[in-house]
Amino acid sequence: MLIGETLLDLILVYLTCGLLFGVAFVAIGVGRLDDAARGTSITFRLLILPGTMVFWPLLAVRWLKISWQGENA
Repeated sequence: MLIGETLLDLILVYLTCGLLFGVAFVAIGVGRLDDAARGTSITFRLLILPGTMVFWPLLAVRWLKISWQGENA
C-alpha cells in the first residue's frame, strides 16, 4: 500500500508541475517555439495543454534552448 500511495503522490507532483508549466507554456512559449502556433485560438491552446502537462520536461528544455539562443544571437 505504501508503494502505491508514494507512486500516486509522485504522479500528482509531476502533473502539478506540468500544469504550472503548461499554463505558462501555452500562453507564451508555444508561440516562441513554433511559428505556426503564433496567434492561434484559445481552443487550440487548451487542446495542447494535456500533452504539455505530460511532456513538460522536454518542452521546458526546448524552450530554454530557444531562449538562450535568442540571447546569444
